Amino acid sequence: MLKNRVITGICLALAVAAGVYLLPVVWLAAAFAVVGALAAWEWAGCAGLETKRGRVLYVAAVVVAFAVAYGSAAARAWVPWLGLVVWAVAVAVILAYPAGRRFWGRQWVLAVLGVAVIGCAWVGALVIREQPQGAPWLIWLLLLVGVADVGAYFTGRAWGRRKLAPRLSPGKTWEGVAGGALLSALVCGGALAAWGRLSWFWAGLTLALIALGVFGDLLESLLKREAGTKDSGTLLPGHGGVLDRVDSALAVLPIFALLLSAG
Repeated sequence: MLKNRVITGICLALAVAAGVYLLPVVWLAAAFAVVGALAAWEWAGCAGLETKRGRVLYVAAVVVAFAVAYGSAAARAWVPWLGLVVWAVAVAVILAYPAGRRFWGRQWVLAVLGVAVIGCAWVGALVIREQPQGAPWLIWLLLLVGVADVGAYFTGRAWGRRKLAPRLSPGKTWEGVAGGALLSALVCGGALAAWGRLSWFWAGLTLALIALGVFGDLLESLLKREAGTKDSGTLLPGHGGVLDRVDSALAVLPIFALLLSAG
């Protein structure tokens, strides 16, 4: 299990780095659209769309949203703001869990939420990539959530005792989150120092993004909890589904895109 997880993680990291640096934006958008479509397929299953036809239609709706956003500069400008609103609501829902289940536990609510979350993340990735020095910034952000996940996994296994959110994800611990945050802050802070950008602002922003990534993970845990499943899929050996791998990135991409484009 651990061997598969490590091998899959390395392959994914290399593929993402190569795509971000080597592909033109249009082809990178297409590659990210494939990832988004796979995540949408898994989200649909967790949201209760059990028929193949229903899931195909759901994926088609997400892909149409991608196409509309790509063809409109205005959409790419306001979608990150929508992401800010969506994640403000998502954080409130997670903190209030299990209150409010009569509303957000409905299939149509989860379906709309999925389109918004995946669509905003996809647009966020493109907005970041299109910024000056966009490729290294996008890699930095994905490294931030990836390293936090690795650190949390190993720290939690070794020293995890106190549950972070037992009603949502019994396996996540405060010790794991702290270990992941520390490792991510050291790696990404080191990168900022190498770029000459390390400051109190960037240090605080790095920690805030790491925390937001945790909420991305918890939102997927909520989705799986309500669906009664452990993993969103089985496509990635050792990791589960695509949604299991990109959950934290879904949260940070639109928010960082908003900050980077405003700066």
